[in-house]
Amino acid sequence: MVNETRKIFNSQNIKITATCVRVPVLRAHAEAINLEFETPFEVEEAREILSKSPGVKLVENWQSNYFPMPIEATGNDEVLVGRIRQDISSESGLELWLCGDQIRKGAALNAVQIAELLVDRNMLAS
Repeated sequence: MVNETRKIFNSQNIKITATCVRVPVLRAHAEAINLEFETPFEVEEAREILSKSPGVKLVENWQSNYFPMPIEATGNDEVLVGRIRQDISSESGLELWLCGDQIRKGAALNAVQIAELLVDRNMLAS
């Protein structure tokens, strides 16, 4: 995960750490993400941005303790994101939990979406 992220962004300087855990799920990835910004980033602002982002579905109900689950991401195009909260170890950090279908969003669908973006950009440039 660390090497792949650095390869995708073509930068060995990206500070990232991860713990990968294999669990018996049919077809989905789940990740606990810790983000650190240069300045504090409000949780509500992150929720608003993510709720309007294409390919993302905010799944978060703190009262019912309901957050993204791999089984619910399987077969869906959207990445499910929730448990967005302030990182208690850094005032400029946020934590979140996400789940996504690695075949649809992690491979096949991503390839189609990237191709569509490239075609759109080429059409605009012409």
